[in-house]
Amino acid sequence: MNKTTKIILGVVAVVLLVWIVVASNGSQNNSEIKVGVILPLSGDAASYGEPWRNVFDMTAEEINNAGGIDGKKLVLIVEDGKCSGKDGASAMEKLVNIDKVQVVLGGSCSSESLGAEPIATRAKVLLFSAVSSSPDLTGKSKFFVRDYPSDSAQSKVLAELAIQKGWKNVAFIQEQTDFAVALHKSFTDNFQAEGRTVSKEEFPKDTADFRTIIAKVRAGNPDAVFVDVQTAMAGERIFKQMQEISWKPNLLLSDPAMGDGQMLEKNKVFLEGAFGAEFVIDPQNTKLQHLLEAYKAKFGKDVEYQSYAQAIYDQVYLLKDGIEAVGYNGEKLAGWLRTVNNWQGASGSITIGADGDRVSAHSLEIVRSGKAERVIE
Repeated sequence: MNKTTKIILGVVAVVLLVWIVVASNGSQNNSEIKVGVILPLSGDAASYGEPWRNVFDMTAEEINNAGGIDGKKLVLIVEDGKCSGKDGASAMEKLVNIDKVQVVLGGSCSSESLGAEPIATRAKVLLFSAVSSSPDLTGKSKFFVRDYPSDSAQSKVLAELAIQKGWKNVAFIQEQTDFAVALHKSFTDNFQAEGRTVSKEEFPKDTADFRTIIAKVRAGNPDAVFVDVQTAMAGERIFKQMQEISWKPNLLLSDPAMGDGQMLEKNKVFLEGAFGAEFVIDPQNTKLQHLLEAYKAKFGKDVEYQSYAQAIYDQVYLLKDGIEAVGYNGEKLAGWLRTVNNWQGASGSITIGADGDRVSAHSLEIVRSGKAERVIE
């Protein structure tokens, strides 16, 4: 082998080594900060995932147009968690092992977060959610944080309402998802006592025919029915079939149904007087006003699911502040977020406790003329 050949082979070896090092560190580079996002982009829950993706994209664009994060471009890598634990875990594995991210924004559905959390914890990657609200996620891991409150607050508000109304028997029509199961459990813990009972009929995702379930619930003659669904689409199918048999019980709605303005308007006669509880929206908040105006200007329509959208918007800006404070490191960011106190965002003042939960609550609402109105006590 002559000298020239040795030099060429040496250069090739160096180039190959550099390529291996770069590949092993994912696609991060010095001019970008890549962050994972897990959203439900298929199935019934895609009705949430697409507008939430719009908020993520708009917020990242806003940050990048203002100079990025420490001068680096924020790049979002979006994966479909399909609102399931299995797919949430698969999405997390890909983001951690292939993309080598230090932060994943999500999951959105609680099932996605519960599936993704063990992977995040093992890899010491921050899993930061603005939507997952199951009480089962409280204190789950030091690597899981959320800027949306636990549904223990939602169920407590509705249980207190049921007690105030003097209802003795509340029947659940409950979707078989982690979110809905946890909401039922928390409501039962707050409501059930001597002389008060909670019954339940469950259904799997994508159920179309609820006639048998509705008949069973009606036969029990409950004082109220809690339609405990993961998506407003599932709720609408239930409401339609209740109307077909001319049955309109007292209704409690989980916040995915209560927060869907189009669905409420479409079913406004049937849902008149139904109660729900949502995370507070302050229309006077200037950052929220900016979010609503910027979204409409960019996408030509109003923001859907505002209580979640405001938390997503704040989540991305909180991440920006965190990276600028402690660097792009999942473990450090998870610790930093637990120090957040009275941070002002589109969703109001944000304080995150040592358990990783946002310290705040839900407000009681009632459906009036196709709109959810806050009940002022």
